[in-house]
Amino acid sequence: MIDYNQLLQIMPYSLDKEAKNILFMQRLLELSMLHYDKCNAYRRLIDVLGVPLDSVKSYEELPFLPVRLFKSIELKSISSEEVFKIMHSSGTTGQMVSKIYLDRNTASNQQKTLVKIVADFIGKARGPMLIMDCPSVVKDRNLFSARGAGIIGFSIFATDRLYAFDDDMILQTEAIIEFLGKHQNEKILIFGFTYMIWQYFYKALKEKAITLDLSNAVMIHGGGWKKLASEAVEPKAFKQSLNEVCGITRVHDYYGMVEQTGGIYMECECGHLHSSIFSDVIVRRSSDFSVCAHGEKGIIQTLSLIPESYPGHSILTEDEGVILGEDDCPCGRKGKYFRIHGRIKHAEIRGCSDTYERR
Repeated sequence: MIDYNQLLQIMPYSLDKEAKNILFMQRLLELSMLHYDKCNAYRRLIDVLGVPLDSVKSYEELPFLPVRLFKSIELKSISSEEVFKIMHSSGTTGQMVSKIYLDRNTASNQQKTLVKIVADFIGKARGPMLIMDCPSVVKDRNLFSARGAGIIGFSIFATDRLYAFDDDMILQTEAIIEFLGKHQNEKILIFGFTYMIWQYFYKALKEKAITLDLSNAVMIHGGGWKKLASEAVEPKAFKQSLNEVCGITRVHDYYGMVEQTGGIYMECECGHLHSSIFSDVIVRRSSDFSVCAHGEKGIIQTLSLIPESYPGHSILTEDEGVILGEDDCPCGRKGKYFRIHGRIKHAEIRGCSDTYERR
């Protein structure tokens, strides 16, 4: 089996289509065979689908699991004694949530992969970090939510941290101003979930007519676009509005999910979401799950080379999107680049920041 540490030595956007296809076919087939052997539930699912793994010629032919299965079935390829951490997806009260079982090795590889991907956009240097969330979200480190996992994951880039909100999601304006003064002339990393940034940061500053100087900051955000769409907030307006209240110009969206933590899809300077050498996307037609052509909207399937403790390497999401191109983005990064159009009609609303309940 390919040693994942060898993959971590490769630059995240350096492989062209041909080289990436070879890598993905080998690694994804190895993961499929591993989980078929180690996870009884996965084996039964594959047997029902009737896909003989040893006859697959392309990783597009490999079986995928609907993301909702992680809410209803225990899917793990390790013993209970090997479970290092259980990650939970976010959801409203009463909703079932995904449970993702990690051993130490998979958790470590998730973190290392995240660092490699994000460093390509913001550099390797660590600095102060402003977290657009409240402190209580990371209190239980054994039962990570998607929000908590994101915060902990990105915190590796931080030398100093400040939570922008208290546990009632009230913006801590004075503390933020003090934090910015303490780190004047330093590049500040801002991390949070899209809807929460809009609802509790932007709106609070706008309402109080407060402006902050974040012109030297870089913001990474993800999730919650469906709820913002109901307020007629598009990505361009989101960035422009933030620029008005805090002068920020470097804003990167990302696409990711707790079921495939680490292998996130970052937005480049051209506004495109990118797959790295650790992840890929396939867009499928809802009618028969055949592969869409570039430019054709369909259901997003995500692939990850990371998961060894659970069969999360090939997942059919509940999102719609379109692949815009491959290996030819003007930003210079190789790999597929794409756009997400939103949730499939009638799919349940979920995500890190789609909902927030005051405690």
